[in-house]
Amino acid sequence: MNWLVLAIAPGIAISLYIIFKDQYNIEPRRQLITSFLLGIVAIFPALLIENALTHWASDVFFKTIQGVGIKAFFLVALVEELCKFYMLRYYAYRRPEFDEPFDGIVYAVMVGMGFATLENIFYVYQYGVTTGIIRMFMAIPAHATFAIMLGYFMGKARFSPEKEKQLMRTGIFWAVVFHGSYDFFLMLQENQLVLQYTSGLLLFVGALISLMTGILLSHKAIKEHLNLSMQQNQNNTTYDEY
Repeated sequence: MNWLVLAIAPGIAISLYIIFKDQYNIEPRRQLITSFLLGIVAIFPALLIENALTHWASDVFFKTIQGVGIKAFFLVALVEELCKFYMLRYYAYRRPEFDEPFDGIVYAVMVGMGFATLENIFYVYQYGVTTGIIRMFMAIPAHATFAIMLGYFMGKARFSPEKEKQLMRTGIFWAVVFHGSYDFFLMLQENQLVLQYTSGLLLFVGALISLMTGILLSHKAIKEHLNLSMQQNQNNTTYDEY
């Protein structure tokens, strides 16, 4: 049972961190839980699509750098981020409770952490506790940053009707860029041809740099939307007083 706790705890912890950040207009618990569960559901169409697309190309192709790049950015990152996007777009995004920009980050993280938690259960069950510990500090925070990037732009899109589709596409784009770059370096570590010319440690550093950049940008996105929520809350308070 310890391995299951290890697999679940990181995603729950990050979810709670974001929920507690939402101090000005707390979201309904039911919608938060539903969004988390939708993230879990999203992993199944993602796996089906990834497997179907993977079978279209030969194993030899995916052993090339170009093949690894296509797999990382398109077969994995784009597919997974689109599946998470649709869960967010057609549930929480449409609800009246989505009434401030920070809600985009809150609900995107719920979906992202649901997805990452089930994925983490698969990995920890298959590869053991050591994998769970590594993923606690790498993969799960990485998924959180992808979600925050998507949610940041979804929060903007919700209140910018004239730029809604453009902002949504921008959110998907940046989530895919960081997801793909993170996976790209990790996938190259498994490629024997690439390892003939560079070290696995150097590739790990590349993934780490991608992760740290994502964390810094996510911190900035959270701070910006929280400031907007604070201003909105103050304006509403002032209005009510008059």
